[in-house]
Amino acid sequence: MVQRFFSCKSQPWRFPVSAGPSTNGALRHVLGHLLAPLLMCVGMGLAYLGAFHAPAPHDLRVDVVGSGPSAQVLAQTLQDQGAGALDVRTVADRDTAVTSLREQGSFGAYIPGEKPELLVASGSSDTSAMAVEKVFTKVAAAQDAPLEVTDVAPVASGDPTGQGVFFLLVALSIGAYASVAVIGGAGAVLPMRIRVLLAAGMSLVVSLIGTLFAGPLFHLVDQGLGGVWAMSWLYASGILLVGVGLHTFLRRWTTLGVMVLFVMLNFTSSGGIYRPELQPGFFGALHAFWNGAGFVEGVRSHVYFGGHALGGHVLVLALWFLAGAALVVTAGVVEARRNGAAKAGEKAGERAREKAREKVPAGDGIEEELEEAVAV
Repeated sequence: MVQRFFSCKSQPWRFPVSAGPSTNGALRHVLGHLLAPLLMCVGMGLAYLGAFHAPAPHDLRVDVVGSGPSAQVLAQTLQDQGAGALDVRTVADRDTAVTSLREQGSFGAYIPGEKPELLVASGSSDTSAMAVEKVFTKVAAAQDAPLEVTDVAPVASGDPTGQGVFFLLVALSIGAYASVAVIGGAGAVLPMRIRVLLAAGMSLVVSLIGTLFAGPLFHLVDQGLGGVWAMSWLYASGILLVGVGLHTFLRRWTTLGVMVLFVMLNFTSSGGIYRPELQPGFFGALHAFWNGAGFVEGVRSHVYFGGHALGGHVLVLALWFLAGAALVVTAGVVEARRNGAAKAGEKAGERAREKAREKVPAGDGIEEELEEAVAV
């Protein structure tokens, strides 16, 4: 023992070398895991700055009220000067313009005259209403007339900026995809059916918390709180099911994958800050079918526009829910096959060890070494 650790004659001191991983190996391991936050940084920058850094109208639908030559000339002039920023049409009367605004067919209606009036619907999008007001304030100023602005679909008293629904979306999303990380990580050893039950429970809790925020706590909506809860639950359930299903395939990359789906692409295309008419075309295209847009536009339709076009937005949420359910079922089948293959491998290893024992004479002294080699 003394000779093993140190020798006074030849090598004064010898210390045992650690059996743990080398520093280089540990460093490579850490650097590999740091790739995920770097990708998150790049993705968030590209998504948020790409969507929000320079909002500008394109094909923003507005109406000019009137059927005479002056209304036609004004509409054509605005169309030409806008160079693609506005999509201008004329409507016969004020009632038609109001109906179009309340059905989200347009974002502003200008009534020319000695006292010009602009009709907007801030419930559809406050930023779009502001963009329309900026355009027609200049038109009225050219006629030396003050512009009267009338909001035919105002936002709730507790949501003066009209962006409260977007921040409700953020709260629901974080609660849902953070739950995915826990269920997929800490609960990875649980059967898929147990993880699905946990996801169902968390979606209910998250949706109830969101409803509490929207109603009694911050008064983001003045009516239709039950419908807001139903859409919150459907939205959160879709995220949780998709995330739990993806974990089977993505493993440690699940957090990044879920963040790409439900933060980077989701928040930026939801229309909660800027509608697609004020964003680059890529995010406007996502707005047509992404789940965040389905939630934001569904809540707006339900609360501010009497349920107009609500079915289409709920359908988007339902399709994401069904996609999550299908992904979970697929993941369950894949895991069952993996577990079956692992058990078959264990049985084969056990049979190999038994055969090895039979071939080795009793008391040979190498049985333990051979058993270890077979196991490796």
